[in-house]
Amino acid sequence: MRSIWSRVLGISLSIVMLVFCGSRSVCAAPDKSDDAAKIKQVLDDQAKDWNDGNVDRFVQGYWQSDETVFVGANGVSRGFNKVLERYKRDYPDKKAMGHLSFSNLEVHPTCTDSAYVLGEFILERESSTAGKKEIKSGYFTLYFRKFSNRWLIVADHTTAKAN
Repeated sequence: MRSIWSRVLGISLSIVMLVFCGSRSVCAAPDKSDDAAKIKQVLDDQAKDWNDGNVDRFVQGYWQSDETVFVGANGVSRGFNKVLERYKRDYPDKKAMGHLSFSNLEVHPTCTDSAYVLGEFILERESSTAGKKEIKSGYFTLYFRKFSNRWLIVADHTTAKAN
């Protein structure tokens, strides 16, 4: 069973990478070290902005386009404005946002202007039960594109672990 899902995931990632590399007939070799550092910096900035309670700054790591996509447990949000609305609806204030951290980041450049990132997130916040903490965690795949030397998320697929 695992091998079937591994093949499905591999095929899916290949198709997505073809789309994000564009219709170019040749994809130049990426500069892995510099680009990986810049991509990780986007995520570091997002975690800081999140932990400061600033959703508007957090979403600056996303491409501001109608083509931006977020996929989560509640479905698909298409377009930057819908992604922003989703974050503001689900996390209306600093208390709801809690503290976000990322770990186990794997940056996989695929072209000079595209890459995908696999990672884990942990979100800690106050529970509705007084004095208790709620911890949500899960996995994500982010597809980045480089625009004028700035890396931005164009697609985000985030899945929370079952509690």
